[in-house]
Amino acid sequence: MNRFASILHLQLLALLSLSLLAEATAQEAMERDEEEDIVLEDVVEIEELVVTGSRAQSRTVTDSPVPIDVIGSDEFAKQGGVDLADLMRNVVPSYNVNTQPISDAGTVVRPPNMRGLAPDHALILINGKRRHRAAVIHWLGNGVADGAQGPDLAPIPAIALKRVEVLRDGASAQYGSDAIAGVLNFRLKDRADGLSIETKVGSFQDGKGILGDGELFSIAGNLGLGNDNAWANLSLEYGNSGETIRSVQRNDAAGLIAAGNTNVANPAQIWGQPFIRDDLKFFANYGANLSENLDFYGHANYASKETEGGFYFRNPHTRSGVFKGPLLDLDEDGTPETPSLLVGDLDGVGQGSNCAPVPIIDNKLEQEAWLQIRDDPNCFSFLKMFPGGFTPRFGGFTTDESILLGLKGFAAETLGWSLSASYGRHHADYFIFNTVNASMGPDTPTSFNPGDYIQTDVNLNFDITYPVSDQLFLAAGVERRNEAFEIVEGQIESYLIGQPLASQGFQPATNGFSGFSKVAAGRWDRTNTALYVEADFEPIDLLVLSVALRSEDFSDFGSTTNYKGAANFALTDDLKLRGSYSTGFRAPTPGQQNAFNITTEFNFEKNDLVNNGTVPSTSRAVGLVLGLEGGGPALKPENSVNLSGGVVVDMGVVSATIDYFNITVEDRLTVSQDYALTDEQKEQLIKEGLTSAAGLQEFRFFTNDFDTATNGIDLVVSAPVGSGQMSLAYNYTSTEVTDHNPDILDDLRLRELEENLPKQRGNATLTQALSDRWSALGRASYYGEWYDSEDDQTYSGKVLFDLETSISFDEAQSAISIGVQNILNTYPDEHEKARERTGNKYSQFSPFGFGGAFWYVKYSYSR
Repeated sequence: MNRFASILHLQLLALLSLSLLAEATAQEAMERDEEEDIVLEDVVEIEELVVTGSRAQSRTVTDSPVPIDVIGSDEFAKQGGVDLADLMRNVVPSYNVNTQPISDAGTVVRPPNMRGLAPDHALILINGKRRHRAAVIHWLGNGVADGAQGPDLAPIPAIALKRVEVLRDGASAQYGSDAIAGVLNFRLKDRADGLSIETKVGSFQDGKGILGDGELFSIAGNLGLGNDNAWANLSLEYGNSGETIRSVQRNDAAGLIAAGNTNVANPAQIWGQPFIRDDLKFFANYGANLSENLDFYGHANYASKETEGGFYFRNPHTRSGVFKGPLLDLDEDGTPETPSLLVGDLDGVGQGSNCAPVPIIDNKLEQEAWLQIRDDPNCFSFLKMFPGGFTPRFGGFTTDESILLGLKGFAAETLGWSLSASYGRHHADYFIFNTVNASMGPDTPTSFNPGDYIQTDVNLNFDITYPVSDQLFLAAGVERRNEAFEIVEGQIESYLIGQPLASQGFQPATNGFSGFSKVAAGRWDRTNTALYVEADFEPIDLLVLSVALRSEDFSDFGSTTNYKGAANFALTDDLKLRGSYSTGFRAPTPGQQNAFNITTEFNFEKNDLVNNGTVPSTSRAVGLVLGLEGGGPALKPENSVNLSGGVVVDMGVVSATIDYFNITVEDRLTVSQDYALTDEQKEQLIKEGLTSAAGLQEFRFFTNDFDTATNGIDLVVSAPVGSGQMSLAYNYTSTEVTDHNPDILDDLRLRELEENLPKQRGNATLTQALSDRWSALGRASYYGEWYDSEDDQTYSGKVLFDLETSISFDEAQSAISIGVQNILNTYPDEHEKARERTGNKYSQFSPFGFGGAFWYVKYSYSR
């Protein structure tokens, strides 16, 4: 609590400094007010146009042949959180993201899902330009996201955004790989003047602290500099958020405490959101007029943070490879059934002391045998280091950086052209502590650097637009892209096979998240070149036709050509029909083709932790499973077909759209079911650099071997109500696996892909101006039922309610807001077997989280 108060004091000091800066620039801003008022109507008109979905010509949302949502910056500002993925989820029903409390790298970069598809099926743009993907591969990601590698939204500060354009349609024929589920185009603020500041503190209602837990604080600012000839718009955000705990004590941990082991923590395992520390985000948008027909433009960003969360509890009696010994024969019938403590002979079996396993009876060690081991320096048990077991802590330091530089202009008055180059890099430097490399015995470190993942993207683009006539608009372009994925070797202790204990049953490599060995480390890249052409045609005033064709050649996959056709037909001034048909693709990333991973997962069928490996499809171990000579088959691109049709009702202040969509994906990429490892497969994996395979029970691999059909409906309604606005959005999405190999994807994997996300989502938002200075917002959000494969339980749907009220003062330049998300403190259904399994009181894959009500206070200043 003292730390929280100190942070608040620092924020207030920073806020005071920024307010003084604001006063210094206020006079200049006031002098521009009259000029801004004159052009205000033109600005509003421009805001209604969107550029996403067509390079040929900007259109209003209702005139577009494809469904597009425009999310204004106010819709992000009137929320309590700071992570952009959460802010998007709360206003876009077809967009899902959850907490991911124990998901390895998925905790560091959380995997979102759009229209029920994988994170890398949605393309992210910044000002219309492709954003680089994150380095993180989601080894654990709610089933649907398993094996995916998409971009990270967390480095984007909400205060930098002018609006977000959400294209709910396939767009690979326009933008290339990944745009199967749709496109999210984040438009940055571009004002050359003005200053805005926002500081926010908040906390979850429940928890052990005075204010609950999960305390959040942030301070953000946006500053416009320059003039019409040269300008820059700068945004900066800094914050931290605390850990939440929503656990119950596990039965096995409670049993140890009841038996007298006072070293076991309560709760032994933490379920909740992770710590986010030193969360720094910076974005710059800039431009300059170089001559009458030549402009310079670009944007850049830098972000860094530390993420830390918990792993599964290692029971000091039952965790195999660390504590668990063999079953002992202590009964008259000769059946081995008494558990024991794993004991290692440090100078080798048969040398010196007799280091026998210690019997465990009724959660207690047989004292005479234990004292003999405890006092013998040659006999080792991890109970000497961790008498209450241990729970590893895992996380990562992530940095995200990018820069884009471009020139654009006109030739022959109407031929527009644009040339740009961009570089993006995402770096995840992992750490894990409070764990061991069991094979090293007493010499093991307890904190490790298991290695790094690095993703870099380089893009070169040249685009042209040309209005042939009032009815025909053309666009074309060429793109050259290189993307690379790198695995950096971890410290040697994180993957070392220590002897003589490894041969005595002690697991090698870091327990929980194995390090990347010298053999597994490397750098892989690929290049691709694309050529596209688009056309918008208006043969009559009532009809808009749009077509696109894109051909792309990959250095590792060969060529692909995709096309799209769309139309918008006005039946009346208020009623329009629209529809589209397109083909698409997604190329597996270099990371998906080459990365290894070892993680510890809970297997509900065995009711125990298992060490699970994920390997590339070409591994020789995969060949052994599939009965193939050499390795398994190489990955290939996913192919898709998108079909949509909808109705648009636009009566000025009242508008409504309803759209049907159908997305079929062939050769879809995911990870396979889990396979029990044979000794031959373990030996092969060790040769390939996966040294911790000696302690693996199961493994899986990347595969293209299934097809899906996803279909659904999107409904959006907007209308004035009272002194404000009401908006309603609803999404229904259903995914079915239409073809698969049952030897590669079992029934559990199928159910994860089809049911782990809610089929129904919806929200209704009402804003009201209660007076000149007082406003309020209310939001109701519905999340349909979902299946949690980790719990083997279906959870019922819930409705959450949010409220926020704001009072402005100081001539409306400043405002104080008080709000609460989930005001009724609604939680998911409780996990029916939480105590007998891993202690998660609620589903870790809840689509709205499981933190309960979140209260916040916000101060904002704007000029």
